[in-house]
Amino acid sequence: MIVDEAIETQTGPAVAEELAPCDISKINFDRLRREFERSPAKSTTVQNLKTAIKQRLQRLLQQNPLRTDFQKHYEEIVAEYNREKDRVTIEKTFEALLQIMGEMDDEESRAVREGLDEESLAVFDLLKKPDLTSVDIKRIKAVAVDLLETLKAKKLRINHWRDKESTRDAVRLTIQDYLWSENTGLPEIYSEEDVRDKTEAVFVHMFRAYPTVPSPCYAGMAS
Repeated sequence: MIVDEAIETQTGPAVAEELAPCDISKINFDRLRREFERSPAKSTTVQNLKTAIKQRLQRLLQQNPLRTDFQKHYEEIVAEYNREKDRVTIEKTFEALLQIMGEMDDEESRAVREGLDEESLAVFDLLKKPDLTSVDIKRIKAVAVDLLETLKAKKLRINHWRDKESTRDAVRLTIQDYLWSENTGLPEIYSEEDVRDKTEAVFVHMFRAYPTVPSPCYAGMAS
């Protein structure tokens, strides 16, 4: 079946778990529906699809910590499926999984629509706040791109920077100074508390996603 082909790639089942997230994004939904309707083992197909989506979701969350809505949606689908596994529930779960796959497809193309790459999109999302004007948004996108480039150029390249308090503090201070600066920082709509909160949010993301440069979370992606 098509979902099984996506999971068990030509390179063999040993690497299937690693490759599945990329492969399932290319699944033809119409073909998958037709095969599901004919399948005598619908519950197995749903289980395989759940596994593939979970792997893809893990990658999306590694790249951008603000994608938790997808995780919540997925967990709700799985919880409902686990409560009752009759034919109607299995078919309903299948359609719900296809829907979340489509939503993840849309999310993975959002960076392009925003004029960013995945790395800078994550920083942009962390820096945003409600009620921004189009001018503010344009400024924040530039801040996200430039701040990330600044950090990756030096501070994040220090070997094992996360292990020492001095190097961690240097990264945090770089973020703080950049966001505070009248020349490089956030728009005036951001309060002092906003800047402190955004500094910490970006630092936590850097700590989690950038043990090294390039980041393993974005390995293999075009910059």
